[in-house]
Amino acid sequence: MPKTTKYPRLRTLVRKGANGQRWVYYYYDMRPGGKPDVPLGKDYAAALVKWDEIHNKKPRIKGTVEEAFAEWEEKVLPSYTNASTKTMYAKGLRWLRPVFGRSTWAAVKLPHLIRYLEARQGKTQANRDMSTFQVIWNYARKRGMTELPWPAAGMEKSGWKNKEFARKAAVSDTMFAMIYAEGDQLLRDAMDLASATSMRITDVRTVPLPHGDILHLEASKTGKEADFDVSLSAVLPDLLARRRANKKAEHLMLLAAPKKRPVSYRQLHDRYTVARAAAVSKARAAGDEALADALAKMILRDCRKYAADQATSLEEAQQLLQHNDAGTTRRHYRSEVAKLKPVR
Repeated sequence: MPKTTKYPRLRTLVRKGANGQRWVYYYYDMRPGGKPDVPLGKDYAAALVKWDEIHNKKPRIKGTVEEAFAEWEEKVLPSYTNASTKTMYAKGLRWLRPVFGRSTWAAVKLPHLIRYLEARQGKTQANRDMSTFQVIWNYARKRGMTELPWPAAGMEKSGWKNKEFARKAAVSDTMFAMIYAEGDQLLRDAMDLASATSMRITDVRTVPLPHGDILHLEASKTGKEADFDVSLSAVLPDLLARRRANKKAEHLMLLAAPKKRPVSYRQLHDRYTVARAAAVSKARAAGDEALADALAKMILRDCRKYAADQATSLEEAQQLLQHNDAGTTRRHYRSEVAKLKPVR
């Protein structure tokens, strides 16, 4: 019977020096295919890893960007608790892998990043991909996979990424009221909560039912905390009373559906889609195509923008949205046009 080995086609070559020195080299035997043997180095453990990659046709990732992609995806990505953040990183990773995964760290230069931004069809998402890449690159440095700095380090103010434009979507009182009127009580409660407090939809679904009149928020995205005095609101006291009267809900969230379980994003999204379609139909039936088009573009999270516009000043809106920079509030959430006085 032919002799079998644990590592088929692993060859060992021993060379001896004149003074009795002994050097061992490992090779992958390519003679059956009529090709030169593949050197695996002098370290036995490292040679076995390379043998496994060749013999079992595994992609070689040691020393490549894919090594960091794989480890970060397995060990770090699951640790993110915010669903939208996790989805953004996972999406970026799917796009980055085919382009950069097989590259060595030294092979990735700033021009390659810029070409990726230019070639990617979704320009804003391409910027998010680069943010994901930078996070993983810094992780790789921390783990000793590379000592090279991020190729775009120091370029933050140079405009090397794709230019982004703030979404223009003013939400008028009429638009809000029309969709609100078409919704059921669950959707109305969600819209009331979002428009009164500027909470993100995730927080609208998960903010705890308060014991008294102080509604405490710990933002899921930023971790920032805030207290809202429910008694000062025109809509929140009724919402709170309805929730406390709901004996079917078996959870501690303020927002509650007719069933026992907590409210899901899909429940709100589907209800909003139906209500918006009904509002659009009524606007078109009334002959107001401009209003119908505006309604069709309004999305559920625009309730946060509507809340910002209800604030009496930019500073109040900034505090409500918990932004560190008033410029962010102005660019992305305040659609109110500044009223200026002629000077003569």
